[in-house]
Amino acid sequence: MSLEFNKAFAAVLTAGIAFMGAGVIGSQLVKPHRLHDPAISLGAVAPTAAPAAAPAALEPIGPLLAAANAENGRVIAGRVCGSCHTFTDGGRAGVGPNLYGIVGNHHAHMAGFNYSAGMKSKEGQPWDYEALNAFIAGPARAIPGTRMAYGGLNNVSQRADLIAFLRTLAATPAPLP
Repeated sequence: MSLEFNKAFAAVLTAGIAFMGAGVIGSQLVKPHRLHDPAISLGAVAPTAAPAAAPAALEPIGPLLAAANAENGRVIAGRVCGSCHTFTDGGRAGVGPNLYGIVGNHHAHMAGFNYSAGMKSKEGQPWDYEALNAFIAGPARAIPGTRMAYGGLNNVSQRADLIAFLRTLAATPAPLP
């Protein structure tokens, strides 16, 4: 056998040992946090356990609106809704429709926006305060089939503040309940 064969074999063996060593050292240095639940769901899966209990009824938002803070709602809207929606009169649609004049308007109100089938099915119904409350609390629960990927806002006082802000987005705001 020639020395060239030994050199090639030694090079492959050395590279393998180096890669294996780097892997062992890297796994000791970096400890990734494993998720307990999947980050996304790829479709409906048949339940293996007993079905979950029905969601609790939402607290009515009407009584909270009189004391709601529209300025806090503006901050919440900017943080939670602003990446997909605009709020100006005549503003463009983003991922979601412009929300100017939403309170009291009908579902699927923005002409030319490509609404989901779930939202189109509610087209004639108004966005009253309780409908907004239910949708903001859980869009997929309120309107099955919506494409809105937002999980919902659990805090009822924050929902009241957000709805109070949305109410201000009109030339003549809708009367409080």
